[in-house]
Amino acid sequence: MALIKLQNVEDFYEIGEELGSGHFGQVRAVRERATGARWAGKFLKLRRSVSSRLGVERKSVEREVEILQCLQHCNIMALRDVFESRAEVVLIVELISGGELFDFIAEKENLSENEAIEFMKQILKGVGFMHSKHIAHFDLKPENIMLSDKHVEHPHIKIIDFGLAQRLTPGEQYRSLCGTPQYIAPEVVNYEPLSVATDMWSIGVITYILLSGMSPFQGDSDEETLRNIVTMNYEFEDHYFNQTSAMAKDFIEKLLVKDPSERMTAEECLLHPWIKPLTRKQAANRSRSSINMKNFRKFNARRKWKMSYNMVWACNRLCRLQLLCKTSAKEDRDLRSCESDQEDTDTKPASLIRRRLSSSS
Repeated sequence: MALIKLQNVEDFYEIGEELGSGHFGQVRAVRERATGARWAGKFLKLRRSVSSRLGVERKSVEREVEILQCLQHCNIMALRDVFESRAEVVLIVELISGGELFDFIAEKENLSENEAIEFMKQILKGVGFMHSKHIAHFDLKPENIMLSDKHVEHPHIKIIDFGLAQRLTPGEQYRSLCGTPQYIAPEVVNYEPLSVATDMWSIGVITYILLSGMSPFQGDSDEETLRNIVTMNYEFEDHYFNQTSAMAKDFIEKLLVKDPSERMTAEECLLHPWIKPLTRKQAANRSRSSINMKNFRKFNARRKWKMSYNMVWACNRLCRLQLLCKTSAKEDRDLRSCESDQEDTDTKPASLIRRRLSSSS
């Protein structure tokens, strides 16, 4: 049961400057009045009606809160408090100021596989803890892997954004068409039952990109990307992997497996020779290998550009919606009458996944 306070957040926290904004709210710096500790406040607008797509569903917020409240781990974003008013929910979460892991790596002159592995270990430990609680993230991607502080000698990984996360109940099946195209597993595309193994596919894609600066299944369109995923159409091109160890490729191959039951678990990943060498020879081979930094920087620049483009597009669309919805006297009636605000109940799964995934890529 999610623990949500019905009190005024400003009675407990001083609200500071805006740190970021999204479709349905904003993130602001906050300071706890009792202790002086600094946190971040996620101010989320709630949907006003069932038919509206403006704002988040209270049920989805409750699910995210319940999940975060039971995931107390050093590599997972901490949740401190939750407040609810009539129009919004405020999540008081850990202030993570180090930015995205991929941005941090892109700023470096070079990076060895040994250094990359230290980051992968932390990601795997966080994911492993999550999975031990029967919780799957379902949206693991570079944007959701952050650093608590990038200015320390050994930066600390934080996994964020549990908006798509689910607690998986044994004996029950869960399906979803949500996610970002290049990181989702074949079972998502095929609308098959999902499991914690779905996250491990995403780990394989992230590792592939980290080492080569290339996305294994990326096509010229979302449809082509999804087709590549289902047909397992990927390879280790020498041009991009000439600095990569054989053990690293083996690690990726054991995650990019179509059958979810055959993929390595997070615990098995931590014992793989690439992560934990069994012999001196394996350790030596790993230490001589490095990341393709030139290509990685190109990939990260393209990724950031696409994120900026999508944000501008989303803001423009939201402005158009708001203008459309001001043409009548009653706001609730306007929101219900806006064509863009209606859920297409007749859409088939194949076209639905293209629409939803393209909007979140």
